[in-house]
Amino acid sequence: MFTVDVQNDPGYPLDAGRLCEAAQAVLKQQNAHPDSSLTIVFTDDESIAALNRQYRDLDAPTDVLSFPAGPPIVDLEDEPPYLGDLIIAFPYAAAQAQRLGHDLDDSLVLLAVHGTLHLLGFDHDTDERRADMWAAQAAALQALGISQDIVPEAYEH
Repeated sequence: MFTVDVQNDPGYPLDAGRLCEAAQAVLKQQNAHPDSSLTIVFTDDESIAALNRQYRDLDAPTDVLSFPAGPPIVDLEDEPPYLGDLIIAFPYAAAQAQRLGHDLDDSLVLLAVHGTLHLLGFDHDTDERRADMWAAQAAALQALGISQDIVPEAYEH
């Protein structure tokens, strides 16, 4: 089945099992290869701002960044597909949840769902693609028992 690794070296207070469950729910709903894997990394605002600058030319922190894995350099027959990495800035996400009056754990689940969809090729760069991504995101949140109200109206990281 799907493998989701959560790296929380700073030791932020979070429910890693729930985040794994969120990513796995998306992978299942989107019929990802059953041996697919991904990593969710938690970091601070400064580190994610540096990544945002380097890869998106935006000089600011953000809540989540997705880095899809490219095709393997060498195709190994029995190697399961690695989808990529999600980088979540815990302090940014915590402040955002507090500002919006949302439960922090639910907000982190949203970020895991949103980022996993990006790893699977979803995006919100056009109205049509946004509608597809938001529908997939809503279905995953519903399956996880989280209200769609958790999604900020201006969610455009």
